[in-house]
Amino acid sequence: MAITLTEAAAKHIKKSLAGRGKGVGLRLGVKTSGCSGMAYVLEFADVVEKEDQVFESHGVQVLVDPKSMLYIDGTELDFTREGLNEGFRFNNPNIEDECGCGESFTV
Repeated sequence: MAITLTEAAAKHIKKSLAGRGKGVGLRLGVKTSGCSGMAYVLEFADVVEKEDQVFESHGVQVLVDPKSMLYIDGTELDFTREGLNEGFRFNNPNIEDECGCGESFTV
């Protein structure tokens, strides 16, 4: 499978990378956290590490380490605006349960 971006997410990431002035893409991963067990981690990537799996979607590279890939394979990353709130939304087909606040998940 793969990691994909919606057009809205890709546009937001491109704009952020341009404003930052450097970076090869977005690093997506997971960490142990929250009441459900796992939480997403997003950060800009300045280099591609040799163990990274690299996916390209709408002209943006998404880098994922092998351990995180076990939990997020097949995920689509979207960027949404609802009223005054905006942010990334993860459409992860592997999720079995999420906490009420949406901060963490279980696979």
